[in-house]
Amino acid sequence: MDGFLLALMLVFALALGGRDQLLVARWADGVGRGAALLAAASGCAVVSAAAMAWIGAEFASLLPPRAARMLVAFALGVAAVELALPVRREAPAHEPTRSHGAVAIVLLARQIGDGARFAVFALAAWATVPQATGLGGALGGAAAVALGWSVGEATLARWPLRTIRLALAAVLLIAALFVGL
Repeated sequence: MDGFLLALMLVFALALGGRDQLLVARWADGVGRGAALLAAASGCAVVSAAAMAWIGAEFASLLPPRAARMLVAFALGVAAVELALPVRREAPAHEPTRSHGAVAIVLLARQIGDGARFAVFALAAWATVPQATGLGGALGGAAAVALGWSVGEATLARWPLRTIRLALAAVLLIAALFVGL
C-alpha cells in the first residue's frame, strides 16, 4: 500500500510540466480534446509505468540487498537529473501526422526515459509488492496526462512548472544521497 500511494503521488508530481504532459496539452489544443487522445495518452502512461515497475523489480531481485539499494539511489539520481533539464516549449513548425497511434509511440518513448518513470523503477526495486508500485505509477501518470489534456498548453504555460520541477529534482537528489549512503 505504501508503494502504491507513494508512486501515485510521486509520479503525478514529477510529471507536472513534463514533456509528455506538454505534448498531450499541445495535441489537445491542436486536434481537439477527443476521448481517443486521452485514451492513447493514458494507455501509454499505464504501459510505461508497468514496464518500469517490472524492470525495477527484476533488477532488484537479481542483486544483493546493498547493490539493490545502490540501484534505487542511482535511479533516483537519474530522475533528479532528468527533472532538472529544461523542457522545450516551442511547438514544431509542422506536425507530420495527426494519428493517435503516432502520438502514442512518441509519448511512450518519452515516458520510458523520464524522471517519473525512473521513480517508478526505483520504487519497484525498493517495494515489497512492485505490482502495487506499478499500479500507483500508472494512475499517477494517467492523471498527469489527463490534466494536460483538460487544461491545454496555454494554461500549463502560466503555472510555475519549471520551479516545481527544480524543487522536486533537489528533493530527489537528496533522497538519492540518503538511500545511497
